[in-house]
Amino acid sequence: MWATKIKEKDPDFFTRLSKQKAPKYLWIGCSDSRVAANQIINLQPGEVFVHRNIANVVVHTDLNCLSVIQYAVEVLKVKHIILCGHYDCGGIKAALENNEHGIIDNWLGHIKDVVRFNTEKFKGLEHEKQLDLLCELNVKEQVTNICNTTIVRKAWKEEKELTVHGWIYSIKNGVLKHLDTCDARKVDNHLS
Repeated sequence: MWATKIKEKDPDFFTRLSKQKAPKYLWIGCSDSRVAANQIINLQPGEVFVHRNIANVVVHTDLNCLSVIQYAVEVLKVKHIILCGHYDCGGIKAALENNEHGIIDNWLGHIKDVVRFNTEKFKGLEHEKQLDLLCELNVKEQVTNICNTTIVRKAWKEEKELTVHGWIYSIKNGVLKHLDTCDARKVDNHLS
């Protein structure tokens, strides 16, 4: 049904799509079904390479995510990695709760670490503000994690054009907010 509608509007759509495999962007986002990368950044299929997981977490032991980053950077030669979180994230909410959720608690431990690293920032905030703050801090932490991967550091050492962006999306109004950017210059200056 979807393909038929697309072909009616644009008969050559699938022919073009089948020949296109050079996206400039890697999107790492949340698995939440309300956060659709292509629609949010207004790009067609084939223009963005996408990896999704619960609460858009990037950790150095997740071989799936690291494999996606490596393929995007070394094979597809993307110029931008976008780490996009979103407000009203179920993973973030679960990480702030003191309840047991099962196996996902192991994954949420990475987000609980973000809370632990930033304890002072949460003091005195009402629950909704804590949720929003953790959504934003989680994006910044994951941008840092991406920038510290061996893959990205190697690309910068080889002077490849690559920038890592941290964004947050509001499901309530559709607005994207820029939170952080990391590139070779920023990392080199930070480490100097």
